[in-house]
Amino acid sequence: MDLPRDRPLVGASILSADFARLGAESRDALDAGADFLHIDVMDGHFVPNLSMGPEVCRGLRNALPDAIQDVHLMVQYPEQFVERFIDAGADHITIHAEVIDQARLPEVANDIREAGVTAGVSVKPRTRLKGLIPALASFDLVLVMSVEPGFSGQSYIQGTAERVELLRRELPREVAIEVDGGLTPDTSPLVVEKGAEMIVAASAIYGADRSAWRTQIEGLRG
Repeated sequence: MDLPRDRPLVGASILSADFARLGAESRDALDAGADFLHIDVMDGHFVPNLSMGPEVCRGLRNALPDAIQDVHLMVQYPEQFVERFIDAGADHITIHAEVIDQARLPEVANDIREAGVTAGVSVKPRTRLKGLIPALASFDLVLVMSVEPGFSGQSYIQGTAERVELLRRELPREVAIEVDGGLTPDTSPLVVEKGAEMIVAASAIYGADRSAWRTQIEGLRG
């Protein structure tokens, strides 16, 4: 995932887009200033919801060949899906730390990179970071969830900024920190100030009037 790091980046989470107009809604978010598309994949097991499969990525790749696809696998068995999403057009794959044995996380990061994309790892709000950071450092990106994963439109969980601050202090600088969940122009600055470099937003973009998307996206940069 080749993105600049000289300013906070904003990803449009298409989970809140109008699925009847997914291509157009994705294009409009990018035209309004979003830096990448964030694609949430849910299996109904790791999280209590079902969402997009590889064909969504493939369709978006065909419709928007230059769009960067940031795929977040909220699934119990991510290794079964990595290559399928890469083949469909993913530029980046994030798996969850909670479903992989900690000792295997560096191996999984290498496997994803060897498949041709950058590798990310996500942590849920209640996942303890102590002792986990050396394994997280094996990835290109750490995605900090600021809501319990599974549904769009939830409220930001207080304390996320402190988790971001800890990770930014302990992780190598080359590891990017992304935050997802309940982020708005009011809450996003809390995590940007502590070191978050990538902000994912769904309702803050797609729940706003279309004429306000550019303003919302700029506000999310903190």
